Amino acid sequence: MRAAPTILHLDMDAFYASVEQASKPSLRGKAVIVGGLGPRGVVATASYEARRFGVHSAMPTAQARRLCPNGAYLIPRFSLYREVSDLVMGLLRELSPLVEPLSLDEAFVDLEAGGTAFDSASARATGERLRADIAAATGLSGSVGLAGSKMLAKVASEEAKPAGLLVIEPGTERELLAPMSVRTLPGVGPATGEHLRRAGITTVGELAEAGEDELVRMVGKAHGVGLYRMALGLDDRPVVAERDAKSVSVEDTFDVDLHDRVRIRFEVQRLADRCVGRLRASGHSGRTIVLKVRRYDFSTLTRSETLRGPTDDPSVVREAAARLLEGVDTTGGVRLLGVGVTGLADYTQEDLFAQALGAGAEEGGAVAEGVAPEGIAPEGDVSDGEKGAGEPDGAGAAAGTAGVAAAAGGPVAEAGGPEAAAGRHWPAGSDVRHALYGPGWVQGSGVGRVTVRFEQPGSPPGRVRTFRLDDPELESSDPLPLVGRAARVRQDPEETA
Repeated sequence: MRAAPTILHLDMDAFYASVEQASKPSLRGKAVIVGGLGPRGVVATASYEARRFGVHSAMPTAQARRLCPNGAYLIPRFSLYREVSDLVMGLLRELSPLVEPLSLDEAFVDLEAGGTAFDSASARATGERLRADIAAATGLSGSVGLAGSKMLAKVASEEAKPAGLLVIEPGTERELLAPMSVRTLPGVGPATGEHLRRAGITTVGELAEAGEDELVRMVGKAHGVGLYRMALGLDDRPVVAERDAKSVSVEDTFDVDLHDRVRIRFEVQRLADRCVGRLRASGHSGRTIVLKVRRYDFSTLTRSETLRGPTDDPSVVREAAARLLEGVDTTGGVRLLGVGVTGLADYTQEDLFAQALGAGAEEGGAVAEGVAPEGIAPEGDVSDGEKGAGEPDGAGAAAGTAGVAAAAGGPVAEAGGPEAAAGRHWPAGSDVRHALYGPGWVQGSGVGRVTVRFEQPGSPPGRVRTFRLDDPELESSDPLPLVGRAARVRQDPEETA
């Protein structure tokens, strides 16, 4: 514990939904839900307007639609979220060399290491300046917590939400924590919280009063000691800069179980290409290829194959993934497929032909069903999602996964064979450009038509037009960068009214 609140925790407010509201002027102040849109989709993030209806992350999208039928339901656009995240993380690195990102929208910063704060006053000033800089650069808001430890800084940022700042002065920790729910503490999930509740412990103060010996008896030595220390506000963990990625992976959940073996092979090839794209974008290569298959009955199989050396060659990854698929029984149907690469390196093996020929030597690394293996989106890895855009099946609901097709915002394959995959389908929220009307985004599609709202960051709310799905003048496009708040106000003076 430090004698001054010089550890900062930043948590961007409803990040995915806020980015969508900033980039789509007609959605400002409206209920926005980002996540999987199909019958098996899960909410990744809900705007604060949607949360008033009871919608929250990891909730099945079908349930969210019942609670908030008039909300805007959009696919995630992870490429844009990463761009905005890079801007925010860059601002954090200007404060200190010790920045520990936890996800796209969350990080710890050691202000003392950067010489930007040494006491409460300078820490508060730094936090306020950071919030202003983020708003100017992105138009978004973030909540800041400042304390003498990582745990307390995170608690403070949560209490400051939305768009606030809270400083926990050293010496006031126990008084502040005492009335809070035990679920406030890191590592206390629903199961542990219920176990403690049955023992009559619902607040952090009651947890501290129970004593270390009693907690060890209830939940075991390691967890019990940790719980007791957290209840007292004790946390000596340092801020660790830049955790290295352990794997790169992508996965898709399908609205309808896939039975056609040709279609399944096609999807695996497509996922392999997306995975390699992410691998190259992160500046890595990898040595172990991992295939993940979730079958119709929710059983999950993984197969892995280790190459002779690291690669970022798409043909090598495709061939390895195809070999792994041959060893998996998909007779009953497949609801989810994933391809990942582990054993990351920053160089590639030159003899790619030798790799492809000899890759089968270490084939068959099966992992027990229902257990997420290393290589398919474990915490802290480079994965297609951050806060659950997949399907509601236990831990997978909250895990970062691309459980919607084409999360980056382009047209995606419809159910059916490879011929159908070549068809044009426009997910709600995806970016498009029309030869005559310019950039816009898809509001919805069906019955051979697609509805597009033509607007962009910084513009007034735009007009809505409808086109045929096969309109040759309509095409998918990359997301437009967000415009800073000051620029938005200049372009849209009514926003200041």
